Amino acid sequence: MPVIAFANSKGGSGKTTSALLLAQALAAHRPTTLIDADPRHPITTWAEKPGRPDTLSVVTNDSEKTILDEIEEAAARDPFVIIDLEGTASRLMSYAISQSDLVVIPMKEQQQDALAALDVIQEIHRDMKATRRKIPYSVLFTQSRAAVKSRTARHIAAQFRGNAHIDCFETEIHERDAFAAMFSMGGTVAGMSPKYVNGLDKALENIEAFRAEVIARLRAIREAAEKGRAA
Repeated sequence: MPVIAFANSKGGSGKTTSALLLAQALAAHRPTTLIDADPRHPITTWAEKPGRPDTLSVVTNDSEKTILDEIEEAAARDPFVIIDLEGTASRLMSYAISQSDLVVIPMKEQQQDALAALDVIQEIHRDMKATRRKIPYSVLFTQSRAAVKSRTARHIAAQFRGNAHIDCFETEIHERDAFAAMFSMGGTVAGMSPKYVNGLDKALENIEAFRAEVIARLRAIREAAEKGRAA
């Protein structure tokens, strides 16, 4: 079953938010496990509030010694496994990346985030050498403005999107009240009331676009692997 890791060595990149959004969207269709490997355990805290779907299991990771077993057990049980990795490069991050079918690298359109994203890409390439297999990855722009972007944001996005060696999601995760509210209120974005959250319809459209693009990428990765085995 597909394993999707979210990795960025810089805190505040939108990593946990985007991982939780994807997990919620996938769990609306198929059982999904979300492994919380961030030492702060923000997703575990979210899961303790009311409103977590029965189809979304949360596993709290406390050690690099158990991460491989947790991934294996989750993949044997559920169609999708998502891993929210810790914010610093580590052996745990390397272990999880080595088991992933897709690595999502969330980043804001800021210089420090860009440098951190490049560090993760280098780590992925080291893991590819160590495991002797291709590990697909894509950069995801987060906390972006749906309307007017700053000149710096446009410049950084253009640098990444214009690099033939770096794959980027077309979908961007925008700044939305609903995305921040789910950590304080608990539950899913889909379960929120428009009475209390602004722009809920746009937030749901954003999540669905991200889910659809992830599914399309996983399908393309699987088809490419099957062609490679047949060749």
